[in-house]
Amino acid sequence: SVRDVSSRASARSRMLKLLVPLSVVLLAQQCCAAQADVLDFGDAPRVMRSPWEGLRVGMKTDDAAAKPGEQFQFQADVNKLMDIIINSLYSKKEIFLRELISNGSDALDKVRFMSLTDPSVLGEGDTAKLEMKLIADKEAKTLTLIDRGCGMSKEDLINQLGTVAQSGTSSFIEAFSEGADVNLIGQFGVGFYSVYLVADTVAVHSKSNDDDKQWVWESSADSTFSVTEDVGEQLGRGTKIVLTLKEDALEFLEEERLKGLIRRYSEFINFPIYLYTTKEEEEEVPIEEGDDEGEEVEEEEDESEDEEDEEIEDAEDEEEDDAPKTKKVKKTVSDWELINDAKALWTRNPADITEEEYKSFYQSLTKDFGEPLTHTHFSAEGEVEFKSILYIPKEAGHDVYNDYYKKQNNLKLYVRRVMITDEFDELLPKYLGFIKGVVDSDSLPLNVSREMLQQNKVLKVIGKKMTRKALAMIKSLADADKKDGDEEEEEEEGEESPKKDESEVDKEDGESKYDQFWKSFGKYIKMGLIEDAANRTRLAKLLRYATSKSGDKEISLEEYVANMKDDQKNIYYISGDDKDSLMKSPSVEKLLAKDIEIIFMTDAVDEYTVQHLTEFEGKRLINASREGLKLEEGDKEKKREELYKEMFKPFLDFAKETLGKKVEKVSISKHLVKSPVVVLSADYGWTAQMEKV
Repeated sequence: SVRDVSSRASARSRMLKLLVPLSVVLLAQQCCAAQADVLDFGDAPRVMRSPWEGLRVGMKTDDAAAKPGEQFQFQADVNKLMDIIINSLYSKKEIFLRELISNGSDALDKVRFMSLTDPSVLGEGDTAKLEMKLIADKEAKTLTLIDRGCGMSKEDLINQLGTVAQSGTSSFIEAFSEGADVNLIGQFGVGFYSVYLVADTVAVHSKSNDDDKQWVWESSADSTFSVTEDVGEQLGRGTKIVLTLKEDALEFLEEERLKGLIRRYSEFINFPIYLYTTKEEEEEVPIEEGDDEGEEVEEEEDESEDEEDEEIEDAEDEEEDDAPKTKKVKKTVSDWELINDAKALWTRNPADITEEEYKSFYQSLTKDFGEPLTHTHFSAEGEVEFKSILYIPKEAGHDVYNDYYKKQNNLKLYVRRVMITDEFDELLPKYLGFIKGVVDSDSLPLNVSREMLQQNKVLKVIGKKMTRKALAMIKSLADADKKDGDEEEEEEEGEESPKKDESEVDKEDGESKYDQFWKSFGKYIKMGLIEDAANRTRLAKLLRYATSKSGDKEISLEEYVANMKDDQKNIYYISGDDKDSLMKSPSVEKLLAKDIEIIFMTDAVDEYTVQHLTEFEGKRLINASREGLKLEEGDKEKKREELYKEMFKPFLDFAKETLGKKVEKVSISKHLVKSPVVVLSADYGWTAQMEKV
């Protein structure tokens, strides 16, 4: 019908209007440039011309306007591509700034690399400065991003925004529809299309060392773009991208919003990022003649003071009268402000980093102004490459265990020093969710959302390696604690141990670092035993429990096994509310009488943990509050047991008949020494502690 034809034509028109801006951004990636500047890149002067000259989209000098640009037609399925980007790749519009800054960083990286063999490519003076700048113009509703990167020639602008954009876009859509891997998606540069989530039009001014002229690529919301010689203020080298923002994206012109995004996503970019800011300052200025009319001078009224005091005061008044009078006035000052002043500590050699630097980085990263308990700094090479710094806080956060199953944002994922996200749980398992830090990989693409990262195979490999490194970091704390304990025993026995350097002393108020860790995060390790079968053996060695022989200390299962009696075959434990009540339990009378050490489990999660840890180093874990306690017995004890069963059978039958279904059975117990009776749990039933939980 006519209506259908009209509707299809309208839809086609809308689709084509989206094409232009998308291709702009692709250009930036493929040519490794993004943003550039016609501004003075020298040391920012206090008094400077307006930074907006020549930067607004559509504003050209008379000479530039006199040279009409060549028109080019886009051909690509942009409508479908935009649907994929908006609905599948990006969750937030703000990502556009991250993409453009990382693009500018790539352009600067290329220039720096070329300068290693040919220093002349950098040029001289301001052109040689490798930096990025941002300008927000609220009046014009434009955001300008500028760099001193490699820039683009006219051919680059035409080819990259035309042919490559078309083929790259189509290939991406085809690959995406066939379920391509995220790494494949990164090859198409579609991440830079995110710019059109916030902009109506884009202008790209660029100057390459390979082209004698400077060019400007411009496109509005139609199916064409133009490339014109840019005879305005010259860049020298680099690229400048000017975005005319949509009405619903004007928030990205606010200084604080831009600062927050730069610090969130691009804080550790290798090059300085400056934002043009304005602020009010007070300064002292001379009061001109006539400004002080009407001011009254306070006179001395106390006639009782002696002549000497009066002479001194008169002299002071004369000095004050001679000094020039000033007043404070407010003025607006514009200047370039460095935003990303933090350095990517993880890229440096650990041997060159001081403990104070690690501490400062932790505080900057986590906004926790205390000290971390410990840290580990490592890198992985091979098929998957990444660098990471992980920290263990000194204390657990507020309500940390109630938030166990909530998403954590303690780890930040970077790709080539660009922050991708901190809102996913794929790098470390939940039971290590208390660990804070960063991981930076060159093996991941920049332009993917956290939803797609969840399915990324590279990320899963990184996660496995990081989990092992995190557990090794915790184990090193435990090993240091054991070493300290051994040295203390040697001192008690009269043996001298080497004097420790103060930096190696781990104890605080009598607690070792591992004691502090266990007090804060022990429940997490116990949850790990339940959830992580692959690392269960490693986690079991980190457990700590109070025992009937440990006094005020908590010991490891390894220490328990080392202390076992020669004829003891099992590890015995009992669970309950606290150590004192468990020591008085009838269930452990026989064990205590035989001088067998008993582990006291007083956390609610403990019994769930031991259900997944049935043995340790070949020793079975036996719950002393269950029936069928197996102790090492000789023939004499076995004969006595058989005799008692026969002797007390009538009484046992009477007791079972009297109690009925309240109990499963009544039998002679091996647990008791002094108490006449004890209530035990069946082998596969719930214990009293489990019932409470």
